[in-house]
Amino acid sequence: PCMPLHGPVIRILLLFPLLLRSVGRSTELGSGKLINPPSPAVPQWCATLSVYRGEATCYSPRGSAYRSSLGTRCELSCARGYRLVGRSAVQCLPSRHWSGMAYCRQIRCPVLPGLLRGSYACSAGVQMDSRCDYTCLPGYQLEGDRSRTCMEDGRWSGSEPVCPPRIRCPDSRERIAEPGKLTATVYWDPPRVKDSADGIIKRVTLRGPEPGSELPEGEHVVRYTAHDQAYNRASCKFRIRVQVRRCPVLKPPQHGYLSCTSAGNNYGATCEYLCDGGYERQGTPLRVCQSSQQWTGSQPLCAPMQINTEVNSAASLLDQFYEKRRLLVVSAPDPANRYYKMQIAMLQQATCGLDLRHVTIVELVGQPPHEVGRIREHQLSAGIIEELRQFLHLTRSHFNVVLLDKSGTDRERYILPVSPDELFDFIDTYLLSQQETAQRAQSGDACE
Repeated sequence: PCMPLHGPVIRILLLFPLLLRSVGRSTELGSGKLINPPSPAVPQWCATLSVYRGEATCYSPRGSAYRSSLGTRCELSCARGYRLVGRSAVQCLPSRHWSGMAYCRQIRCPVLPGLLRGSYACSAGVQMDSRCDYTCLPGYQLEGDRSRTCMEDGRWSGSEPVCPPRIRCPDSRERIAEPGKLTATVYWDPPRVKDSADGIIKRVTLRGPEPGSELPEGEHVVRYTAHDQAYNRASCKFRIRVQVRRCPVLKPPQHGYLSCTSAGNNYGATCEYLCDGGYERQGTPLRVCQSSQQWTGSQPLCAPMQINTEVNSAASLLDQFYEKRRLLVVSAPDPANRYYKMQIAMLQQATCGLDLRHVTIVELVGQPPHEVGRIREHQLSAGIIEELRQFLHLTRSHFNVVLLDKSGTDRERYILPVSPDELFDFIDTYLLSQQETAQRAQSGDACE
């Protein structure tokens, strides 16, 4: 009895005559020999790929030997100097055709334009890696890239140069600032320009300082640009460096300060040494910065002023403090006065602040013939004490404090002990000179 046939068996039987006819077409042709006979182990489903100037890398699900079997996938690439045109990957389809096609085209750059007033020569025409070197005609100087190379993306490297006229700037130079200044006046000749094409230079422009300018310290760039009749241009530049010779920075003396000209330590600068109120300068008053970058003389000192109490009048005594010190005169009926003891105790705790504000204390205490007058450790004669009391209108019967400014003028009076803070606020607000204010702002409060 016949058994029923299943679906897969029927399909194989139906395809068998087609396979026989296919094999028959590829067998004997004329001589009876086989052309490309199929290998029973490696069936050829699609035509073998061959990429001119390139390579096909194939991967088959049946293994590396089945390069053209059904389902094989090939990745296509080109040799250096060629660019792939088409699909970069194809697959062998059931239709016995590849899913696409591609080829390798040689990479070529566009032809370079001609160079006005010049020419170029290339090593390999417009092919990739070809190098083209530029030259200019006599009388012109190349500006820009001297060579260009054809790259893998089909473009030339760099940019197109030009052949402008020749221009030559003066040499770079260095100048020393003038004495007492931070600048130097610099002169130079205009640049030399040559155009051998027609000998005509249309204009020359300058960017930077003019010749004869007064230039400050540092480097300055001067650039000239020349334009000819053909609108070609050429540029050149040079540098001018201005140097300021400087001496070491001077330090102010203790209990003093400096007043300097110009920048304070440049060649030609002069510095004067000044002392705080109550101190006197001992040594060279002025020093000058020389071209050797050394100062003349040596640093002076600010020593405490010498008070001479062996004078004939109160006026002579006060003259010693004129424009130097302020005087705080404390008057009391006797040393046991509680206001007097309170005042002296507060002032002793504020010695630094008093000295910072150039204040000297004068004490007038007691009754004749045991009355005492003193400035620090210096004792005053009875005649000077009497003159001071009359000049300042100070009675011996009450406690009083009088503040005199540097010109000897009575500026403020107190009938009770004054605190240092109140006294300092009054001096800082009303009695400081511009020089003292600037000095205080620079150095701050040295007593903090």
